[in-house]
Amino acid sequence: MPTAAVSWRFEAIGTAWEVVTDEPLPSAVRAAVRAVIDGFDREWSRFRADSVVSGLAPSGGAVPRPADAVPMLDAFAALDAATGGAVNPLVGESLSALGYDAAYSLQEREARPAPADWRERLTWRDGTLSLSGPATIDVGAVGKGRLVDLVLDVVAAASPGDVVVDASGDLAVRGRPQRIGLEHPFDPRRAIGVWEVRDAALCASAINRRAWPSVTETTLHHVLDARTGQPVRTYAATWAVAADAMTADAIATALFFDGGPALAHEWGAEWLRMTTDGAVEWAPGCRADLFLRADSVERGWAI
Repeated sequence: MPTAAVSWRFEAIGTAWEVVTDEPLPSAVRAAVRAVIDGFDREWSRFRADSVVSGLAPSGGAVPRPADAVPMLDAFAALDAATGGAVNPLVGESLSALGYDAAYSLQEREARPAPADWRERLTWRDGTLSLSGPATIDVGAVGKGRLVDLVLDVVAAASPGDVVVDASGDLAVRGRPQRIGLEHPFDPRRAIGVWEVRDAALCASAINRRAWPSVTETTLHHVLDARTGQPVRTYAATWAVAADAMTADAIATALFFDGGPALAHEWGAEWLRMTTDGAVEWAPGCRADLFLRADSVERGWAI
């Protein structure tokens, strides 16, 4: 973090935030940040009854299109195409069926695939967000990254120096470079490496976050394959660096599936990911500094 920096920590959208600046943020700027977060939450959170997506969920309908609908849902269309349908914004009911519902019941029911025809059910053109029937929108694949970008815009406009906005794994950096530790998904006390980020965003996703016990022996978590409604099992953690946090967040999600690396290349993002067996894969030219044994670089096994 910047030398003699000022850190503002707070809780929002169910996670811890930290905003680091050279000087304390005026109360008006902090209020503006909270207003941006609350406005986004009122539109996109499936965990609050008064949100736009909760209002649409029971029977569908049409509402004035929220400001962030186009960039986020366009990103979902690209994610859907790249992953063969594994990433889908109508995955909300699939998550709820596994217990990750609005009440955080963590009570598992039968797995429920998301609607494969979501592009026909959900439209976001001509100033309207429209859902043709019952379904629950969940923008978790890109939403927190998008919100980090929005908060960064507010803070950077008021604080011309170095800025870091960190939303518990999704962060954006403006100004001097920051070295970010890459948490080991099987041991949060360890890192598999560090990644220096400057004027860019780094987003991470892992199966050990938002995980809960199953009625079977397999632990459940929030990263689902929309085609099956089941948690992914091949990859344990992903990291992506891109020019903005929404792009990095989207790529971090896509990397749990086979089409992720190709989309990262198309979007100009760097990446790495760890399998559930502990192997680490990375993009050509990835600038992360990984802690690897000298005799295992070709195999790519992290220690």
